[in-house]
Amino acid sequence: MTKNSFVYGSRYIFSFLIILMLLAATVIPENPLYNLNWALLSTIIVFIGILAFFWQFEKGQVNSKMIALIATMSSLAAVSRIAFSAIVSLQPATFIVMITGYVFGAQIGFVVGAIAALVSNFFLGQGPWTPWQMFCWGMCGVLASMLSYKQEEFRLFSFTVLAGSCGIFYGWVINIWHWAAFMYPLNIKTFLAVYASSLVFDVIHAVGNVVFSLLFAGTFYTILCRFRKYI
Repeated sequence: MTKNSFVYGSRYIFSFLIILMLLAATVIPENPLYNLNWALLSTIIVFIGILAFFWQFEKGQVNSKMIALIATMSSLAAVSRIAFSAIVSLQPATFIVMITGYVFGAQIGFVVGAIAALVSNFFLGQGPWTPWQMFCWGMCGVLASMLSYKQEEFRLFSFTVLAGSCGIFYGWVINIWHWAAFMYPLNIKTFLAVYASSLVFDVIHAVGNVVFSLLFAGTFYTILCRFRKYI
């Protein structure tokens, strides 16, 4: 991972924290935004964040080989998600997005994750949850890219631990939208209830990520590193 990619990853994570702060501010009583439709407002904030990330990517030096790579990896992630859709929360898409971000950096990792969510939802169902899924998978790619900074060799253990953690991270962020859209009133009791009800599914997602990483991470890493030499 290059220094520039590390800088981009840091910006994405900083932007993610700002978005979370904006979301938190909208549910504070006596706030001017408190009486608005929180589910709609939060989705708009996340969508604007995604557009900003894509705009940053477009400003960079993008060539045809990068576009081919993004199309291939996002399609692979989308197809794998569709193929495993019958098994709730078990999906190779997170692993594929993360190994892409690990090898190619934060920008490509985020774009692959976002596109994978958008494309797969054409088959599984689009809705106001789509921007949240795009954002979460994109951030999984960004987090994986940060792990590879200043590492000369692939560290399977570290990657596997992060992959499992991202399974929990994905569920926790998606739960914010579920809580805002379907729960009333918006208080700590309903918030904890949503997170408790999703715990089993989040654990399945995390365990699946660990298994996919242990089985395929080394092979994917070798193949993608070979391709990286030509772009």
